[in-house]
Amino acid sequence: MTKTLKPETAEQVLDAIKWAAGEGMPLAVRGQGSKDGFGRAVDIPHCLDLTGLSGIMAYEPSELYMTALAATPVAEIEAALRQNNQQMSFEPPNMGILYGGANGESEGSIGGAIGCNLAGPRRIQAGAARDHFLGFNAVSGRGEVFKSGGTVVKNVTGFDLSKLLAGSFGTLAVMTDVTFKVMPAAEKTRTVLILGADDVGAMVAMAASLGSANEVSAVAHLPEAAAALSGVSYVAAAGQAVTAVRVEGPGPSVEHRCRALTALLKEFGEIEELHSENSALLWREIRDVRLFDATDNQIWRLSVPPAAGANVVASLSSDIGGRVFYDWGGGLIWLSMGTLSDAGHETVRAAVADTGGHATLIRADADVRQRVPVFEPQATVLKDLSARVKQGFDPNGVLNPGRMVEGE
Repeated sequence: MTKTLKPETAEQVLDAIKWAAGEGMPLAVRGQGSKDGFGRAVDIPHCLDLTGLSGIMAYEPSELYMTALAATPVAEIEAALRQNNQQMSFEPPNMGILYGGANGESEGSIGGAIGCNLAGPRRIQAGAARDHFLGFNAVSGRGEVFKSGGTVVKNVTGFDLSKLLAGSFGTLAVMTDVTFKVMPAAEKTRTVLILGADDVGAMVAMAASLGSANEVSAVAHLPEAAAALSGVSYVAAAGQAVTAVRVEGPGPSVEHRCRALTALLKEFGEIEELHSENSALLWREIRDVRLFDATDNQIWRLSVPPAAGANVVASLSSDIGGRVFYDWGGGLIWLSMGTLSDAGHETVRAAVADTGGHATLIRADADVRQRVPVFEPQATVLKDLSARVKQGFDPNGVLNPGRMVEGE
């Protein structure tokens, strides 16, 4: 018999986990549900539904921080920030697009974004979610309340547990509230486009952009097939590959930097420019991985040195095919392909292994995610260390067992 526990307070979370630990009853920890398909597929009959823990607890625009209950929707937080012309600089992606939650528009919770350590195109400038994570209150799998950090970076002393929980997928503890940095939003956003560059030329152009003094906040390359699926009419109608360089900041500064980038990049292809509304739409599409054919069921996220990206894609194209686009200046490759029984995992990981990179299976059917390592397999030393950390926080395997590692 399945059981759903839906606490509405931190105290009730503690009671639920104490019950589960005492009964030896594993719990699937769930916020808004937008990332249910992210990670290994596990069959856990009992669910800890955190949607009752929602709401902004404290927001100090002048102090640049916010504290929110863990299941607070990202959309609610962004709406509050817009009223003060502020933003979360790490640009948490809307994973509901990939997993089809709530008409594809479930943006998920702030706790989920931090728990999965997500970040969008601005990561190359601003860092990932863990770099903006200041503190939390949580309950471990032992049924013990603990906290870490505070409202400013200098509050972090001793073990920085915020960095440990960011990216732990709810396998170590259940965060009941989180505190994170917020930053002023840009006054102006523009995107310089290079039309027609091939993958190799685009890698050089992106490196030149990032290495310049123009403080670009995002750089991506869309091969022709990906560009054709954009909702930005100019990008979709280009009929060729599009390389995009985003510039943000005060109006005069943005205009000056766009002119400088145009002069720098004109040797790589025809140059065009997107202004605020179209820029915002294009980068949302890149952030939320909307530039793939909906018929492709399996999606990989490959992290490689940017200079190696084109070679990795060329190798994969000859071996298993598929479609790609690049983010983070070429360091992040999104690979989409048709259904394979093993998701091509050995081929994909072999292609990135020589670069020192790693690969994560982001989307596939549950039976595939049960058989194939979703996350990059760890070396023995790291695997043993991870097991000891899990044992320390959750010795009875109560919280999301098997979500990241088989056999937990």
